Amino acid sequence: MIKTRIAVLAAALSFTAAAACFAASPQMGTWKLNEAKSKLVPGMGKNTTVTYAEQKDKIKITVEGIDKDGKPTHSVWVGKFDGKAYPVKGNLPYNSVAYKEENERTNDITTWKDGKMVWSGRITVAADGKSRTVTINGTDKKGKKFSSKAVYDKG
Repeated sequence: MIKTRIAVLAAALSFTAAAACFAASPQMGTWKLNEAKSKLVPGMGKNTTVTYAEQKDKIKITVEGIDKDGKPTHSVWVGKFDGKAYPVKGNLPYNSVAYKEENERTNDITTWKDGKMVWSGRITVAADGKSRTVTINGTDKKGKKFSSKAVYDKG
């Protein structure tokens, strides 16, 4: 009887541990820009909706936005949060992006255009999982430094 209880308890703990290992990252899901809480750089575009989805052993990030001229932008990135640059498809001022996971709620991000860094930053999901903040720093085409803070709500 005791051996049966131990076996059942061990099996239950194993399933719980396995479920925890495969639980979705707090980054996953759809995020909508909250402009009221954001401090965006005037004259730059903005990402209005960002969607993170698991795609086999990689992550797919789809971004909808508006460029500096008010025209719609769309991009798709597929890769891993391993710090390596992966190509991004879409009409953006950069053509590759690297994400590096610092912890389950924080990723560092770096963008490049033809091998030259455009900007870098940090993405942090709040402890309650309801919002995320993206802070970036870079240098524009004219050599002027910029920084931005975009706040997104879970959609």
